[in-house]
Amino acid sequence: VQLQASGGVLVQAGGYLRLSCAASGGASSDSSMAWFRQAPGKEREFVAIVRRSSSRVDYAESVKGRFTISRDNANNAVYLHMNNLKPEDTAVYYCAATRPLYYYSSPTPGDMRYWGKGTLVTVSS
Repeated sequence: VQLQASGGVLVQAGGYLRLSCAASGGASSDSSMAWFRQAPGKEREFVAIVRRSSSRVDYAESVKGRFTISRDNANNAVYLHMNNLKPEDTAVYYCAATRPLYYYSSPTPGDMRYWGKGTLVTVSS
C-alpha cells in the first residue's frame, strides 16, 4: 500500500482545512485508515482513525468536535476535515494504514503498517 497525503498549507487560526490521502498499490479498502501528526520537537501522535467500512471512527481528545475523518473506498481516499484550527495544530500530518481488518481506537505509531509522506499544516495566530 502506498499512501500520499496532501493539502497542507498556511492557514489562520479559526480557519478550515481539508487534508487528503490517496492510497494505491494494495488492499487499502480492508485496512483502517488514520491520521497522525508530529509537531516540531514532539513525538508523532494519533489524530483520528476510521474503520474500513466507516462504521466506526475515533479521535484524539485534542481534536474532538473540530476534526472529522472520512473515507471514500471507491476512490481509495481518506480525508481529514479540520475546523476551528488552532496554532497548536501546527504539525506535519501523516496518513497511515493498519494491517487488513485491524482497528485500534487509539493507535500508536507502531500499530500502523503503512505510512505516507507527511504534509505540513501551519496555523498562524
